[in-house]
Amino acid sequence: MRTARRLPACSDRAARLAARVLMDLLALLALLAPFMSQPALAAPFAYVTNQGSHDVSVVDLASRRVVQTLKVDRSPAGVVASSATGRAYVGHPEAGTVSVIDMRSQRVLGRLAAGGGPMGLDVAPDGRRVYAADWSRNRLLVLDPDAIDRPDAAPLQAVATGRYPAGVLAHPDGRRVFVVERDDDTVAVIDVVRGEVIARWPTGAHPFALMLDAARERLFVLNVYSDDLSVIDLKADPKTTQPIGRVAVGKAPYGAALSSDGRLIYVTNQRADSLSVIDAATLQPLRTIDGFAYPEGIAAHGDQIHVVNWMDDNLVVLDAASGRTLATVPTGSNSRGFGRFIGQAPD
Repeated sequence: MRTARRLPACSDRAARLAARVLMDLLALLALLAPFMSQPALAAPFAYVTNQGSHDVSVVDLASRRVVQTLKVDRSPAGVVASSATGRAYVGHPEAGTVSVIDMRSQRVLGRLAAGGGPMGLDVAPDGRRVYAADWSRNRLLVLDPDAIDRPDAAPLQAVATGRYPAGVLAHPDGRRVFVVERDDDTVAVIDVVRGEVIARWPTGAHPFALMLDAARERLFVLNVYSDDLSVIDLKADPKTTQPIGRVAVGKAPYGAALSSDGRLIYVTNQRADSLSVIDAATLQPLRTIDGFAYPEGIAAHGDQIHVVNWMDDNLVVLDAASGRTLATVPTGSNSRGFGRFIGQAPD
């Protein structure tokens, strides 16, 4: 009889213990879920700078969703994702810093001291130098990517430029860096080995961004006030080079991307809320795609084009061949993505 009375008590105790263990296990899984999911995510990623919310949206391009929102210094604008180093660099013109993001763990490693106002960014082909256009002090800064969280670290090099340098593009030869000089309507060609400007090329009115067609050895300069692209032949001697033509686009072109197959150039027209599509070989305008909201950054990957919208706070994914919208990914506030914002960490 005593045994019969004790059985329910043992059963209740065992059930409570099992329930407690289950709850603890579920809580542990919930705690570990973010860390467990990140390494399994497909690469590459888009790193969208959000100037209004002071953060970076990390978008997994395979799943087309934001997998991390990284708090960074104030008002991020320029960005470059370096697949050579597995790091993304984000410029903060108001803070005078460059945030460094590890593309494997999707976390902020720290910041590089830049001083002034780092706007456009690029990375040397070997990943050993970071180039930043110092918007407020009229110079190109060459930064050591390993000088993280060293506020007293001086730039490796500082080369004087024209007024309000914006877009930066490092040539694959590792020696030449092109810098837009917005208020001078020119592009400076800088020999970073010698540390000096070796040529200046005239552009349209208020150039801001750059795009390279490496296969055709052409540099494209986006002119915000004259609503066109200047086309420069890089095969010629830089000291005698002149633009070979201008291509009309929509109002206030801000960013450009060459499709992965090299056939089409997509251009964001900020104040027309549209994209211009250009034949890369003939430089003939093909069509205009409407329906965007102050589009700024743009990048190509695979058979897709990715467009960042400042007003709609999102990343729009397009089919590169047709321009058809495939997906829309919400991001942070006032998204910019100025620069090469798509990258993939090396294996």
